[in-house]
Amino acid sequence: MRRSDETNLSEAAAPEVHAADWSALIPVLPKAGPRPVALYAELRRLIEGGVLRPGTKLPPTRELAARLGLSRGAAVAAFELLLAEGFAEARVGAGTFVAAAVPQIAPAAPPPDPRPAVAPPLPGALGLAAPDARTFQILRGLITRHMAVPARHHFGYGDPRGSRALREEVAAYLRTARGVRCHGDQVVLTSGSQQALDLIIRAALTPGDPVWIEDPCYPMARAAFEGAGMRLIGVPVDGEGLDPAAGEARAPHARAVYVTPSHQFPLGVTLTMARRLALIDWARRAGAWIIEDDYDSEYRYAGPPLTALQGIDGAGRVIYVGTFSKALFPGLRVGYAVVPEALLDAVIAVRNRSDRFPPSLLEDALADFLREGHFSAHLRRARRRARDARDALVAVLNEGGLSVAAPDQGLHLVARRPDWTEDATLLAAARAEGFGPRALSPLHVDRPPEAGLVIGFSGFPPEELASAARRWLARIGG
Repeated sequence: MRRSDETNLSEAAAPEVHAADWSALIPVLPKAGPRPVALYAELRRLIEGGVLRPGTKLPPTRELAARLGLSRGAAVAAFELLLAEGFAEARVGAGTFVAAAVPQIAPAAPPPDPRPAVAPPLPGALGLAAPDARTFQILRGLITRHMAVPARHHFGYGDPRGSRALREEVAAYLRTARGVRCHGDQVVLTSGSQQALDLIIRAALTPGDPVWIEDPCYPMARAAFEGAGMRLIGVPVDGEGLDPAAGEARAPHARAVYVTPSHQFPLGVTLTMARRLALIDWARRAGAWIIEDDYDSEYRYAGPPLTALQGIDGAGRVIYVGTFSKALFPGLRVGYAVVPEALLDAVIAVRNRSDRFPPSLLEDALADFLREGHFSAHLRRARRRARDARDALVAVLNEGGLSVAAPDQGLHLVARRPDWTEDATLLAAARAEGFGPRALSPLHVDRPPEAGLVIGFSGFPPEELASAARRWLARIGG
């Protein structure tokens, strides 16, 4: 091969730096001074500031002059100044480009951000999922399948509820696994359970409405209700779950109740059947909505699966909320709500005017993941990992003098001790040892705060979790 051919092939293989949007970069030139100097100064500013990167092609002088209302001679003179000072280089037959090596002025440092940075999670943190190599391999293949031959519905605006394929698969899964009575038309796909909760609040409630909330409670749910202007009534939780009688005594005409009946957050108790029936009876009499957050029901380690509260509701008062964040991983940002027919149109309307519809490409891949049985296999693997991590954590905590029982469900437990009167010091000691639980006391609403730590056991290998817990216990003298 001739050397000239090698050179041509090398140039052809070089990555192309696309031309900038000059309409945005130089909307107008400063009026003062000669036109060539003004254009030169603007181009040099863009080069020194790094806006025009080395290798960027400059527009033809004729085109630039016409757009800025200059003579072509003024544009040519400006380019000649850039060439003379080493800011640009001309390539015969190709045009003028920003030089490969030019001085750059460091951009001004942005003002300090007062918001704390999101720190990487520590062992013991809540809301984590464990990576699963097999699941990622399968999902990658399913996404590639849909990218290879994209369906027509990806190129238009879809149903605010999300793709029918995934809604039908979610409904089928919930009917089998959770006893939820629903069909695909009732399912609204969301960006996680938090968006589902926001849509429900805006569709069903009015600012100022009284709402029962578990005490202690899930803080992001509390934030959603408070942010929407609701009047919150903390209803105490004991060993049988939320107490409907106490709620009715405090606010009999509340418009809704937020409850985590299968695995109460944070205490981990299960709402008893007697209280489930009492809660449904109150909602029917009061015309109130029950918002059932079933956030981690897939993680059941002993006994039969718990039937969802929605499955025993014959009055259409329960709105069921679920998510794939715990079952798969939070980065999917896929949750769902099963909405009663009486509220469905209002929820769809809110969804339609907020973000129109969820991402259809990922939905189709996830529908295949459920339909082909991959989700069930993933859950079996995930439960084994979570159970192993739970057992390792419980063993270390018990060795350290804490009487902690292994929970039958979920991905967290609560650690308490009679001599703990506050949990801020416990939390600080945990952070210092690379351990990431959450304090229990701030999760209370109206009742006197109880000291303790809410400890997650997902997202990290058992040995890493146990090691972090052991360091923390040694620090506090456990």
